[in-house]
Amino acid sequence: MKNVLLIASILTVAVISTACINNLAVQDLNNKAQAYAEKGDYTQAIERLKSSIDLDPSVFETHYNLAIVYTKSGDYINAIEEYKTVISMKPEMADSYYSLATAENNLAIEMERGNYKLNQEGSLTAALSDEEREAEMTEDEKTLMKELYDSAIKNYEKYLELNPDAEDKSEVNETIERIKKYQNPPEEEDAEEVLLKN
Repeated sequence: MKNVLLIASILTVAVISTACINNLAVQDLNNKAQAYAEKGDYTQAIERLKSSIDLDPSVFETHYNLAIVYTKSGDYINAIEEYKTVISMKPEMADSYYSLATAENNLAIEMERGNYKLNQEGSLTAALSDEEREAEMTEDEKTLMKELYDSAIKNYEKYLELNPDAEDKSEVNETIERIKKYQNPPEEEDAEEVLLKN
């Protein structure tokens, strides 16, 4: 019986020690990632944050920081996926919805500019050549772009719902209206009506 208690005690100490070592390693990787991100070295920051997640995927801040670094680096595809992970971990955090909406809106704009195209497998990839960028958007790309804009609106609205006293409320509402107006431009008025108004 004493041997069982001794083994259980050793295992408990080992688990606690491993958790402490992991926490220190996670914190160290996150600190290094922050330093790289502040210097603008997003590749190194991303690598550190991914390593941190490998050690402990339950640390919310690491996922959020990774999403932010992806956004800053212009990798909106990975940023969107990481923000979704962040939201699944803390669905009440308003800023996550704002950040997700911004990444979705930016990706839709980049698609419109021709910088991202759907490949044969149906995944978005960066357009590498001028020919790819200048190619007409496919119906699937137009559909995806509309879905991104719609989702951005929904997530901006969720941000305002969770944060009704947001300091940037009017700016967010303006962004929502700009997206809606872009998606559904007002019909052009008849030239005679325009002349009659003046």
